[in-house]
Amino acid sequence: MLGKQGIVSSEDVGAIVGGLRQIREEIETGEFEWRPELEDIHINVEARLYELIGDAAGRLHTARSRNDQVATDARLYVKRVAAECRALCRGLQRVLLDRAEENVTTIAPGYTHLQRAQPVSFGHVMMAYYEMFGRDAESFSSARASADVLPLGSGALAGATYPLDREFVATRLGFSDISANSMDAVSDRDFILDYIFAAAKTMAHLSRLCEDVVIWSSEEFGFVRLSNAYSSGSSMMPQKRNPDYSELIRGKSGRVFGSLMSVLTTLKGLPLTYNRDLQEDKPPLMDAYDTVAGCLSAARGMIAEMTVRTDRLYTASQGQDILATDFADYLVRDHGLPFREAYVRVAAHTRGESASDVELPDISASHSVASRDVPGGTAPRRVLEAIMRAYGELGSARLRGEW
Repeated sequence: MLGKQGIVSSEDVGAIVGGLRQIREEIETGEFEWRPELEDIHINVEARLYELIGDAAGRLHTARSRNDQVATDARLYVKRVAAECRALCRGLQRVLLDRAEENVTTIAPGYTHLQRAQPVSFGHVMMAYYEMFGRDAESFSSARASADVLPLGSGALAGATYPLDREFVATRLGFSDISANSMDAVSDRDFILDYIFAAAKTMAHLSRLCEDVVIWSSEEFGFVRLSNAYSSGSSMMPQKRNPDYSELIRGKSGRVFGSLMSVLTTLKGLPLTYNRDLQEDKPPLMDAYDTVAGCLSAARGMIAEMTVRTDRLYTASQGQDILATDFADYLVRDHGLPFREAYVRVAAHTRGESASDVELPDISASHSVASRDVPGGTAPRRVLEAIMRAYGELGSARLRGEW
């Protein structure tokens, strides 16, 4: 851009670009000698450029500041990792979708307050998590869009005196827009907050999924069996397999929550414009990325290799108590009782205090699930509709069979 605008001669531009390419190769191969006395990466690069091309290196820093450079670098980083995390969310969604399709008609107990509440399709359970990670994917898309603004050209804080073509730079660096205010541009880190918030929300959802997996894989529940790759044996008790990956993912959520609080705390007391405190945004940002990306990948493998024990799910879905709401609905629908009166009668019946005039029909868990045939409900037909829609969202038309 500096050459295009006639700010730097084409000869010097060629030398600078050639030298920077060599420096990039040296950094990538580990041959670059970092000199701590030169203060930071910018001065290290410029000093090496002097060694390679001479005085032309002095024109490298024309019309720029470390302030707008580092803001640009951070935005490029967030754009990249946000796109990667969105793809990882989609990958986990695909696995959940596969498990949902395998279990459209698998009856499972649904819970509120960790108490058996109503029977549901286990495919519906898997689709609940599909929806969560779909929202997370969109949050990462929003974080990428938040970072997709070029600050370069803002200088230290006030802009530049040269005839810059910032739109040209934005196009070359893959940004869709340029910043509107130079003072805001060099100090804005909202895009980092947006990314870490998306990561924190994703970790909250991963932690919920893993908590369910820990419960489901326990001996008391036994609804799923984890593969050896995602569990470990006890060092002392030979009969045990521990849900290590679930526990580690659940525990790592705190790291990302802490990263979000760290950056918020750094930003909340800063005056305009750039302040050195802002270098403290990089460690929590990068740690949040490392953590959420690793956890999304691990969760995908764990769910893909998890065995669903349909017999245990079916057994846990039996009994009259879990059908209490269905009985109340029957009294409303077929006998015209107000729902609250029906509720009281069925509650008394479940306590063994049934009145003689309360006659409850035979209702199975399968019938209960099938009867919830409303959009968003757990009836197999509605679960299959949700699965078909989801395959369309993910760009796949795959279905395992006819329903």
